[in-house]
Amino acid sequence: MSDRHHHDHGAGRVHRHPRQPDDPEPRTDHEFLGMALRALLIEKGVYSAEDERARIELLQAATPATGARIVARAWVDDAFRARLLSDPNDAIESLGIDCLHPMIVVENRPDRHNVIVCTLCSCYPRMLLGPQPAWYKSANYRKRVVREPRAVLAEFGTAIPPEVEIRVHDSTAEMRYMVLPRRPEGTEGWDEERLAGLVTRDSLIGVTNPAVP
Repeated sequence: MSDRHHHDHGAGRVHRHPRQPDDPEPRTDHEFLGMALRALLIEKGVYSAEDERARIELLQAATPATGARIVARAWVDDAFRARLLSDPNDAIESLGIDCLHPMIVVENRPDRHNVIVCTLCSCYPRMLLGPQPAWYKSANYRKRVVREPRAVLAEFGTAIPPEVEIRVHDSTAEMRYMVLPRRPEGTEGWDEERLAGLVTRDSLIGVTNPAVP
């Protein structure tokens, strides 16, 4: 298919223009600046339109099942779990998964519960967890989970005992976080596929725990 299409405006006048990505038309100065920067980077050969399209398709195909697979492996393989906590990107990439961003994996323990937020915008390990939920991007969650994490988790149905420390981790454009939840009791002998079915997106963010078998 040609990269260009045309409209016949009558009297032999034909207006030609290039096909555009399936993004909305820019409306603000920032959006116009973003389009100009994109065009310049492609023109300079930093990346191609095909590279951009492939990355967008990769992100659109991402689901929390990827993160669940990582957690399930950590639950059954102590060596992988240690590697995941000490060098997350290396461990994750050993499973054939591309993180796209530097990662930190934080482990829930009997005396500590972790929860993830991005206080500035909505930075998030999309390749591992799929698209951000609307509440993660909301100003209400971003502000309150830092000030009153125990109350926010209670609203998700997650009651954290007073003696358990809650740590809130702030993702940035340079660093993404993922929670390694505690393995539910009663799952001894389960294989990785069955265990992965207990891991939800929200438990990877830390606002809930894995499903109880």
